[in-house]
Amino acid sequence: MSYDFLWHIALILLSTKVFGLVTRRFQMPQVVGALLAGLLLGPAFGLNLLPSDSEMIEQLAELGVIVIMFSAGMETDVRDLKKAGKSGFIIALLGVLLPLFGGAAVSAWLSPTDDMLQNFFIGTVLTATSVSITVETLRELGKLQSRVGNAILAAAIIDDILGIIALTMITSLSGDGESMGMVLVKILLFLLFCAVAYVVGVRALDWYIHRAKDRNLRRYPIAAFVVCLLMAFAAEEYFGVADITGAFAAGLMIGATKKAGYIASKFEPVQYLFLAPVFFASIGMSVVLPKMTTELIVFCVLLVVVAVLSKWIGCGLGAKLCGFSTRECNQIGLGMVCRGEVALIVANKGVDIGLMPQELFGPVIIMVVLTTILTPILLKMAYKGETETHLQERSFGMRREDLENLDIVTDRLLKQEKEMKHQ
Repeated sequence: MSYDFLWHIALILLSTKVFGLVTRRFQMPQVVGALLAGLLLGPAFGLNLLPSDSEMIEQLAELGVIVIMFSAGMETDVRDLKKAGKSGFIIALLGVLLPLFGGAAVSAWLSPTDDMLQNFFIGTVLTATSVSITVETLRELGKLQSRVGNAILAAAIIDDILGIIALTMITSLSGDGESMGMVLVKILLFLLFCAVAYVVGVRALDWYIHRAKDRNLRRYPIAAFVVCLLMAFAAEEYFGVADITGAFAAGLMIGATKKAGYIASKFEPVQYLFLAPVFFASIGMSVVLPKMTTELIVFCVLLVVVAVLSKWIGCGLGAKLCGFSTRECNQIGLGMVCRGEVALIVANKGVDIGLMPQELFGPVIIMVVLTTILTPILLKMAYKGETETHLQERSFGMRREDLENLDIVTDRLLKQEKEMKHQ
């Protein structure tokens, strides 16, 4: 048995923290530093201090993004999310259509293929949105529970569904995917599953909390995490929807219970001390830059430009149609720019079924890396001038010191309760 994983995890935690502090000194979100740590210490720049093919790191990273979205769900009020539903759909729709046709146009103009189906697959890659980076950035800025934050979350969920539909249409036309009808049925069943789970879950958990009468508070975070993992598994395995969407739905459920604040406070240490750094570093670690010809470099530059502008303009225009201010439109559009691991998954599928030439995979990787790094930087700039929020503020408006004090108070109450019982 190799124990290299201990060295790798230690290096990830140390490097992400150091780079995070450096980027913070330059008034940038710390998540940018974590991304750069994985990029610089991985194979992209030849250091190879962190492995790009570690299955354990990949699984920990997946668990990290699940916990990030679960925490985001706990911080989101369902009523606010419902209000953002209509605007979220319009934002997501325009945020899918513009990248789809923009990417197809760039591919048709510059790529080595004349197959329109392959060109539209490049556009499909650009439709993806990885909202986990945006969520972490908004949380650092203290803006996750804002009107803009709710709109981005609603749009991201709908964007995921629309992206699945677009991918299914392209793969079905090529003869290598599920039928369109079956995918739509699965999506509808997933939405029904989430609605039933929310209603039943909230009532069941509140009943259990009332019955238990706070005898052992530590059981609540364990039960919540089990719900999160089960819903993430069900979303991916049975409905073909991203596991982070299932985790977010589980977070909405837990966030509506009476112990939401306490449960969220218990997730913060494991998220920020371990899982989140591994996830952000893994994105940079996975980058292996291929050899680039002049034609591919030009294609790559245009692909990045279209990737940024199509989401920024598309989602921003959708927000404008829904009555958001120009400043809010700018923030929403930039919040949807990040592609992250979602685009890489779609691109890998395209290579496997022959819908995307292998030589175009390099530009797609560069596009993903640049949009992932640019999104938190651009979001920080978009919020410049608004009320300053300390970067250490975390979920439910509490600072780390407040959460530690909450733990101390809770432990004291438990001890007092035990002493009263003995008396």
